[in-house]
Amino acid sequence: MKDLGKRIKELRIERGFTQPELAKMMGVTNAVISFWENEVNEPKASYVKKLAQCFNVTADYLLGISE
Repeated sequence: MKDLGKRIKELRIERGFTQPELAKMMGVTNAVISFWENEVNEPKASYVKKLAQCFNVTADYLLGISE
């Protein structure tokens, strides 16, 4: 099972977003995206929801609950 940070990075790259582009869409700094992808910390539930919408996947997918 992939970790949340790895899924965020994988989806970001698949969708062709840079970290700065994703940060702008999410309303956070580039550092926050880097911290999420490197699993320094995890996004709050509200950001998981926004990430799921941005990537057009379910929150369950992001969290590794479903494939």
